[in-house]
Amino acid sequence: MNIRWLLRAYRWVRNPPSPRMVKLVLGVIALVLAVAAVEHWIGWPERLTPSNEFLGRWPR
Repeated sequence: MNIRWLLRAYRWVRNPPSPRMVKLVLGVIALVLAVAAVEHWIGWPERLTPSNEFLGRWPR
C-alpha cells in the first residue's frame, strides 16, 4: 500500500462524505448494476447498436 493511499484514508476518516454524497454514489452504482443485469439477461437492443452505414463519413 502506498503512503498516499494511507494519507487519503486518513483525510477521509477526519472529513467523511455527507450522507447525501453517499446516497448519490450508491444510487449510481445501483443504476450501473441494473443496466448491466438487463443487458446480461435480456440483451442489448438492436437500435442502440452503431451501424457501419456511413463508414465515418457525414451523410449528404
